Amino acid sequence: MFLNFNSEIIHAENPLLSEQNRGFKYGDSIFDTLKSYKDTIFFLEDHYFRLMSSMRMLRMEIPGNFTLEYYSDQITKTLKANHIDGYGRTRVSVFREKGGLYAPKTHKIGFIIESNDLIPESKETYEIELFKDYNINSDQLSNIKTNNRILNVVAGIYADENNFDNCILLNEKKNVVEMINANIFLIKDGSITTPSLSEGCINGIIRKNILSYLKRTKIYKIKETLITPFELLQADEVFISNSIIDIQSITRYRKKNYETKIGKELNTILKKTYKV
Repeated sequence: MFLNFNSEIIHAENPLLSEQNRGFKYGDSIFDTLKSYKDTIFFLEDHYFRLMSSMRMLRMEIPGNFTLEYYSDQITKTLKANHIDGYGRTRVSVFREKGGLYAPKTHKIGFIIESNDLIPESKETYEIELFKDYNINSDQLSNIKTNNRILNVVAGIYADENNFDNCILLNEKKNVVEMINANIFLIKDGSITTPSLSEGCINGIIRKNILSYLKRTKIYKIKETLITPFELLQADEVFISNSIIDIQSITRYRKKNYETKIGKELNTILKKTYKV
């Protein structure tokens, strides 16, 4: 596999990071995950502006040449280097350059881009459970995709050990925040509810576009608010979303079996926006 390291295409076996890399030492890094098909990178502008916002929030120095066009070119170059001519999954990691301890010596950045072939899939059965060992903080830092994902890793291990497809993460108030790798939506009596950003969920790109579509069309009532675990058992449907899976309907949570009609309809509508 080939990687894009600060705009240079190199073989993945080459040494990339020193032991002084701040992403490795302090998690002083953010990342973005994008889906593409041939030359089309889905929701590219949304991804770019979210990345810029996250870098500004963490007081990283954004290079003058790091434009939307530059971002697109670097991803495309990496996809081509890896001969990905169908669906692709790209991860962009941006880290502050080495120097300093907790307080960095510089705010300049470096980046790594990796791309792999992607086989889109949607599971017909999908079972979830609560993960209650550790909590997400309900603050703005939780809205951005930093490399500090140890909670998600431990939750992923819990899901694997107990044969669940995914787990629901809670905040310190014991409210529903998100899944290990996705945002979550509940449907009850024609109303769609998702945790608000103030609850600590990732500001997901697909989440943003689902909300935009629902608010624009007014087909369903939409609420961004707090959700308790008890409401999961009252819901008619539950679905989750991220930039790779698009929308995945949940079929079971504990003894509750869900319908999947609306989630599948929204997934079909979302896919039509890709224009591939």
